Amino acid sequence: MPLVSLSLYFLASSSSSSSSSSSSSRATMALCSIFCSRIPLRFRPKPISPFLSKPLFSLSYRVYSSLQSTKDELGTVSIGFLGMGIMGSPMAQNLITAGCDVTVWNRTKSKCDPLVGLGAKYKSTPEEVTATCDLTFAMLADPESAIDVACGKNGAVFGISSGKGYVDVSTVDAASSMLISKQIKDTGALFLEAPVSGSKKPAEDGQLIFLTAGDKLLYEKASPFFDIMGKSRFYLGEVGNGAAMKLVVNMIMGSMMASFAEGILLSEKVGLDPNVLVEVVSQGAINAPMYSLKGPSMIKSVYPTAFPLKHQQKDMRLALGLAESVSQSTPIAAAANELYKVAKSYGLSDEDFSAVIEALKAVKSREA
Repeated sequence: MPLVSLSLYFLASSSSSSSSSSSSSRATMALCSIFCSRIPLRFRPKPISPFLSKPLFSLSYRVYSSLQSTKDELGTVSIGFLGMGIMGSPMAQNLITAGCDVTVWNRTKSKCDPLVGLGAKYKSTPEEVTATCDLTFAMLADPESAIDVACGKNGAVFGISSGKGYVDVSTVDAASSMLISKQIKDTGALFLEAPVSGSKKPAEDGQLIFLTAGDKLLYEKASPFFDIMGKSRFYLGEVGNGAAMKLVVNMIMGSMMASFAEGILLSEKVGLDPNVLVEVVSQGAINAPMYSLKGPSMIKSVYPTAFPLKHQQKDMRLALGLAESVSQSTPIAAAANELYKVAKSYGLSDEDFSAVIEALKAVKSREA
């Protein structure tokens, strides 16, 4: 008799028997134990993420209590967030949704309003944010903005103090990051650079990659919050290493996009269907998610902004500067950078960086 049938038969027999002795109960428990131990792995419960998007009603009280404890612990650390742009806003929202105590700031106050509606507090200057928060994140557009928000008038350095932490998740060059680090650390506070790999959608979905460097203690304290906003994190050592890693990654990405744009236009010119090209590329060894994600809209000349072209060009410029500082030749990235500059000159700065294809169309038109 199969094990399941045998177990059910035994249990039924035991419950209907008039002699419900302790020995019968022990036998029942033993057989149940044997049966449960043989459940195939694929039928056993899977681990549950500590941050659930939907409630699972089968959670035991013990698991629920553990989750509630984690949420309570997150709520004991007051979090500041500076910069409510295309990346900062969804990152801050994920922290709020996870139960964190979040205070926000942005130059344009109206961009903070949706987050205040979700439960965030608002302060009118970066100085006020760092003065009232234990840990402050900053997501700014460029090195100039990052330095100004941290060190300028009413900047973060004037409110932060010993025992607090400042995490700059902006994409800046190593020199700018080191400057901010020195100003923050001179107050007795801790500093961590943590630029992110990922654009608008990964930010919304909590799927960013954090490239961190600086105070290891602050990295450990900030890790639970990185895990809310991202899918992975790397600690890279001294300040400057995180910035360098991000610039190298974005330099590769910018060059890939420029080459992809060339491929789309070439396929059209020789009479191929560019949609088929995108499908072929997406199934091959050279596949990258951005090809299948952005290819169809590029073919239609539509560029919904996930990562602004002006930011991609800024990162190319900074990466080329990094390469020059160590005498590393980067001719492919240099050529790609020129295309992004042309696209900017056509008024495409705020479009998605995939709009670089328009620069190539213009070159093609001139040659024709």
